[in-house]
Amino acid sequence: MITAIDKNTALVLIDLQKGIVRMDVVHPIKDVLEKSALLVDAFHKANLPIVAVNVIPSPSNLRNENPVAKNVASAMAAMEGFSDIVEDIKTLPTDIFVTKRTWNAFYNTKLHEELQKRNITGIVLGGVATSIGVEGTARAAHELGYNISFATDAMTDRSAEAHKHSTQLIFPRIGELGVSADIIEKLSSRV
Repeated sequence: MITAIDKNTALVLIDLQKGIVRMDVVHPIKDVLEKSALLVDAFHKANLPIVAVNVIPSPSNLRNENPVAKNVASAMAAMEGFSDIVEDIKTLPTDIFVTKRTWNAFYNTKLHEELQKRNITGIVLGGVATSIGVEGTARAAHELGYNISFATDAMTDRSAEAHKHSTQLIFPRIGELGVSADIIEKLSSRV
């Protein structure tokens, strides 16, 4: 349950990009994108920051003994438009754009610096995949002291078990969970 949204909160959407949303996932991607788009609209109306994170897989980040994963990462990164944020997510030039090369959107990126410049204390997280990019980013956000709200209807995973593990066992330990409608409602009453 979402009890409150900080006055200075940013929406952070993970890997809602053309190459990722084409993958098979356990929840309809159309619904995830619809809920994410509603959050983007609400955050824009509230004049709060939107962070659109994409990933460009880096084969050099993978261990040498995993040639299959390296080949997959190379092929993914080379796909035309792979890292482009999907059109459903109506970003503005004033939004924050972060490209990551690992699961965690804070690692070796400008994300923390950009949030700090804006005095952000809380983040709302959504995206794909729940157990990879969203969880990796959430763990780092928690370690950095951000208050975290998870938009559970604006995220999905390739594995139902992995999604369930993140949303039922990991996320409740580091933040609050709710659906996008709960978060949008709390935006108007943030302190």
